[in-house]
Amino acid sequence: MKITRSGTAPSMAGPEDWFTGTVRIDPLFQAEEPGRAAGAQVTFEPGARTAWHTHPAGQTLIVTFGRGRVQREGGPVEEIRQGDIVWFPAGEKHWHGAAPDTAMSHIAVQEAVDGSAVTWMEKVEDADYNG
Repeated sequence: MKITRSGTAPSMAGPEDWFTGTVRIDPLFQAEEPGRAAGAQVTFEPGARTAWHTHPAGQTLIVTFGRGRVQREGGPVEEIRQGDIVWFPAGEKHWHGAAPDTAMSHIAVQEAVDGSAVTWMEKVEDADYNG
């Protein structure tokens, strides 16, 4: 058994290559071998969002605060809010972030395959973000 105490992992700013706007990442857990899952609490200020990306084993988002937006490639921009759970299948190109006027936090859970949990791509243009 392992207990990770709340507040023991330092917060970090979301890297500019991966995000638009102000984003804070608070690591929650990283599985030990043979596990592959990791989780983080990610907080987006209004208008902030990820770049387009994929996950080799998919990703689950659990919205814990506020309102946000998600989009999969070729699909519409959809609103998400506190209590919603979003699943992106393996390899599905997508982005997620806050609504234009409201912050949003979610817990993101994904698994690594061959040591990688995400492939980052181009940034989401304002026209795509605004639907």
